[in-house]
Amino acid sequence: SGLVHVKNPHLDSMEEDVLYHLDLGTKTHNLPEMFGDVKFVCVGGSPNRMRAFAQFMHKELGLAGDGEDLADICAGTDRYAMYRAGPVLSISHGMGIPSISIMLHELIKLLHHAKCRDVTIIRIGTSGGLGVKAGSVVITDMAVDSSFQPRFEQVVLDDVVVRSTELDRDLVEELLTCSKEIPDLPTLIGHTMCTYDFYEGQGRLDGALCSFSSEKKLEYLKRAYDAGVRNIEMESTAFAALCRLCGLRGESPAAASA
Repeated sequence: SGLVHVKNPHLDSMEEDVLYHLDLGTKTHNLPEMFGDVKFVCVGGSPNRMRAFAQFMHKELGLAGDGEDLADICAGTDRYAMYRAGPVLSISHGMGIPSISIMLHELIKLLHHAKCRDVTIIRIGTSGGLGVKAGSVVITDMAVDSSFQPRFEQVVLDDVVVRSTELDRDLVEELLTCSKEIPDLPTLIGHTMCTYDFYEGQGRLDGALCSFSSEKKLEYLKRAYDAGVRNIEMESTAFAALCRLCGLRGESPAAASA
């Protein structure tokens, strides 16, 4: 049917569903009226970046006005920022798996309550490149963990739950085709490694702690490259797992730094 799924039977018995971190709710807002025709959701770490993206989409879609006065739909909270440009929703998710996970839970419930259909969600942002030219865009075909496995592990109560992180293959190819219209933007498909930390977790030598040698770092990154990893960030496994489980076409292209 194209509807966004929620996999939580407890929601049916709730009188009201409050999306705490988005400052929205099923009783306080008419979610179908506000969001029912949304077809694309783009998410990224920075609130300012997502506002700029919404303004860009406003211009590209030829909407009325200059887009400078776009309102933050989540202005009642300082956790996330959300902007609307026609059928495109632009939302910030902060940094790391906990932050994007909270946002995605509430976003998915929002799309469900709004009765949205055939929604595509794309995470845009930056990442650390691995063996690719700086500035290249890596289109993720599979999000992998620090052991290069396509899985998202989460502790639920006292159980370790493992979920698949494969992304929509057709969407991967569609984005690669679109990239060919921008000749000065090098684009490739590859695995994205998701870590729980920016410093030691990504093999950096400049954190407050470092428990490995530069040689050990290079050996690890070579193994990652040989396993198909082309960029590293901190959100993709949670993003892929949640999108897959809830019936959202999801993809996570990211610009790679050196």
